[in-house]
Amino acid sequence: MAWTAPAQAQNWIAQSQGSAGSERSAPSEETDKDHIIVGLGTSYMPVYQGADDYRVLPIPAIDIAWGPFFANLQNGIGVKAVDTSLFTVGASATYMAGYRRKDVPDGVDKLPIGLGARLFATVRAGGAVATVGATKGVLNGNKGLVADASVSYPVRVTSRLTLIPTLTTTWADGKYNDSYFGIDDNEALRSGLPAFSAGSGFKDASALLTASYRLDKHLILSVSGGVTTLLGNDADSPLVAHKTTPSGFASIAYRF
Repeated sequence: MAWTAPAQAQNWIAQSQGSAGSERSAPSEETDKDHIIVGLGTSYMPVYQGADDYRVLPIPAIDIAWGPFFANLQNGIGVKAVDTSLFTVGASATYMAGYRRKDVPDGVDKLPIGLGARLFATVRAGGAVATVGATKGVLNGNKGLVADASVSYPVRVTSRLTLIPTLTTTWADGKYNDSYFGIDDNEALRSGLPAFSAGSGFKDASALLTASYRLDKHLILSVSGGVTTLLGNDADSPLVAHKTTPSGFASIAYRF
């Protein structure tokens, strides 16, 4: 899971390979609860949230659920304490996105990828899938706290094609926002940028549409596209060139 895509892409990629690939969020049989889906994808997204430059990156497509254990890009690697057809609660370890020194203005320090401890809950009702979660940085990188909420509504167009519109938003504490968007006094002196402290608040909101197509019994082709808008003080950071940015992801995965 050590990939360097911006944070807002995390739920998007999970939707394209998880919600579409995993039968739990689309009409399904309970026998499909355990599954192993692995593959490879490609992302197109800013080098960090609000950046002017974009990168194309290979991304693993992973959605594994076996008994109480799971691994995916939305929630990381962990264990489900409660898991029914309507409700799931779990805890996991997951990555927290950073950025490279060469991606930010000269004089601004890099933000290494970190490890976070995550708690989450998912509710499935009326055809919709809603997830709320919180991740606290515990090792390297950003040591702050970020909370997220998403709701999607999978629509089975045909027996092979599923469309999944998704809305997400995230909130972050001051430590997270200042680590990601802030400019401290030393960085301001080196870079010539004004010092900046974002403080806590809602960080961003995203809208995404995923199309997942079953090529056969095992192969799943997924394509996602959407936009993310920075909110609150984060949008005023000297690092932010564009408040609203598009991103995209495509993958092909094999279900065992």
